[in-house]
Amino acid sequence: MGGGNTARLGRARLDPASEPTVAFGFGSPPVLALPGGSLIRRALAVLLIALAALSTSCSIRRMVANGIGNSIANGPDVFGSDEDPELVRDALPFGLKTMESLLLTVPKHRGLLLTACKGFTEYAAAFVQMEADRIEPGDYAGATAMRERALKLYLRGRDYGLRGLALRNRGIAAQLQLEPVAAASRIGVKDLPMLYWTAAAWGSAIALGKDRAELLADLPAVRSLIERGLALDEAYDGGAIHEAMIILEALPPAMGGSPERARSHFVRAVALSKGLRASPYVTMAQSVSVLTQNRAEFDQLLKQALAVDPDKDPTQRLATLVLQRRARMLLERENDLFLDADTTTTRSHP
Repeated sequence: MGGGNTARLGRARLDPASEPTVAFGFGSPPVLALPGGSLIRRALAVLLIALAALSTSCSIRRMVANGIGNSIANGPDVFGSDEDPELVRDALPFGLKTMESLLLTVPKHRGLLLTACKGFTEYAAAFVQMEADRIEPGDYAGATAMRERALKLYLRGRDYGLRGLALRNRGIAAQLQLEPVAAASRIGVKDLPMLYWTAAAWGSAIALGKDRAELLADLPAVRSLIERGLALDEAYDGGAIHEAMIILEALPPAMGGSPERARSHFVRAVALSKGLRASPYVTMAQSVSVLTQNRAEFDQLLKQALAVDPDKDPTQRLATLVLQRRARMLLERENDLFLDADTTTTRSHP
């Protein structure tokens, strides 16, 4: 809910807004499966076809938009295996706006709604919120503005996800706020990816806007979605739902959290990902280890994240590289997160 969900809980700083945050959908999230395959190439094709379709009927435009939407939503992912995060960061906004343009023509395209939800969530977590954490020590005002931008992107992603869930579950958005458990129980396994990414976006927004009562009031909806996802398929996406549960369980006991249950979810997430992902280690360190002020565990987990070989699972290469950057940043700011003195005399991070 990762910079996002239990973001900054139990931190040593007097000003919690100045601490690195946990993003629910990334760095808690398990995967950086960025949208669209060869998105730039496809987006250029979109523009050419769209120009040709301007003079045709609405039905032709919808047919063209549906075809392109299918290609974007179902095509191979070339971003997740990329080794250049900056290249991906610069390419994504154009692709995301292309998807939004298509959704104006085909507003009920399930694949595009899922890809937009996922894309906005991951872009906000990996390239906006994390950048805010990076610049904060020297530019507090700039970091605050970037977090506000990330919050808006998360909410945009959430809204696309809720639209996608409503295709099979009419009225789900309103019911999630009034009867979250009953609403979540309506969602079937076919909508599990939409459920997960909607919860990731929503939880990350709550984490960044936890001083806003209207967002905090939605926390039961997020918990109900994640618990429903766990019931549908605990192994989804290599343990992604267990990672989300780590963050939920790192909340204070008064809000339903339990560090012990969080540790159980961590063990399961590592097992399901076969130890090939950095995300469970980073998620556990920046949520539970900080909350419980366990500095030794914090160090060990982040070093394990840094030891993950990005090439062992090429589909997770970009996610691993981004999360390892976050691990280094957290280690550099360790003394700001813990009350006890650091007894380590020398520290180096790969």
